[in-house]
Amino acid sequence: MTGANNAFVEFRGVQKTYDGETLVVKDLNLDIARGEFLTMLGPSGSGKTTTLMMLAGFEAPTYGSILLAGHSIEKMPPHKRDIGMVFQNYALFPHMTVEENLAFPLKVRKLGKLERETRIKRALEMVRLGAYGSRRPSQLSGGQQQRVALARALVFDPKLVLMDEPLGALDKQLREHMQLEIKHIHETLGVTVVYVTHDQSEALTMSDRIAVFNDGTIQQLAAPAELYERPQNVFVAQFIGENNRLRGKVVAMNGGTCSVELPGAGTVQALAVNVEIGDPSVLSLRPERVKLNPALGSLPNVFSAKVLEVIYLGDHVRTCLSACGHDDFVVKLPNSEGSARVVPGTVITIGWAAEDCRALSPA
Repeated sequence: MTGANNAFVEFRGVQKTYDGETLVVKDLNLDIARGEFLTMLGPSGSGKTTTLMMLAGFEAPTYGSILLAGHSIEKMPPHKRDIGMVFQNYALFPHMTVEENLAFPLKVRKLGKLERETRIKRALEMVRLGAYGSRRPSQLSGGQQQRVALARALVFDPKLVLMDEPLGALDKQLREHMQLEIKHIHETLGVTVVYVTHDQSEALTMSDRIAVFNDGTIQQLAAPAELYERPQNVFVAQFIGENNRLRGKVVAMNGGTCSVELPGAGTVQALAVNVEIGDPSVLSLRPERVKLNPALGSLPNVFSAKVLEVIYLGDHVRTCLSACGHDDFVVKLPNSEGSARVVPGTVITIGWAAEDCRALSPA
């Protein structure tokens, strides 16, 4: 079987069940372009890792087909797929030096000694570990071991690199540093990367596109900014970034916008996303989109709010309000002179534009 389009990786109607009853992955159709960095993002049990393992060859699809460079691979053993893998636990051979770890996939592919040495040197320099070739994994830090694992996945010039939660064992600062390292290596080499994580900030930082998984299906597939700014359903809005959710009923439509009545709290103007008059709706509003004490008449949505809590977080101040019938309404304010005016117990005015608020179906 060969592919009918120009996608490098293709999932065609792929399903996976382990017990014959419950589908872990449901009718997956997904195209990944050559050279793309695609992240599969979702909570535990959403199907993202199972999808990655089917692509790697460690799991077989129950139904459907998987194509790589236009050719069906679901019956091909993992070692013949020419795929590099990076795992959370590094999976380095402890009894081998760094150079010996990198030489292993090259020996399996029967490359000569001179070619192996050239590739190992290049790969170690790429991850800035050129002086560490004679060390064993136990003599390296966690970040250095992950760099070795990355170099080993790239040393044989694979068609595709798969990464399964590779930074999950690292501390926050090192994890953020490694995110940029991997992103820069991807940009330099142009290799196709499929990355699995449950960390939303990691996905937003590194990806060309993100596939948000939940309950075995892709909820939305889009570029990071598109996902964050224009979520298509309540799950994506809630999973990607912090989000104020206000429940109400659509009472009027005006082109692409609508009016949503909040029980006992007034009416909000918002962008309509798959809702009609009479439908229940969940309003999605990012905390950083809310303005403090807006000028009179400058915004269509203006409400009174009581300040309950103010938390200083360095670059911004997180403010919890009682507003719009909710005691957990959150506003993020830049750490500037304006935030100093927010004092717990005071009543303030908040507002936001219609285009910054999305009226979504609650389903």
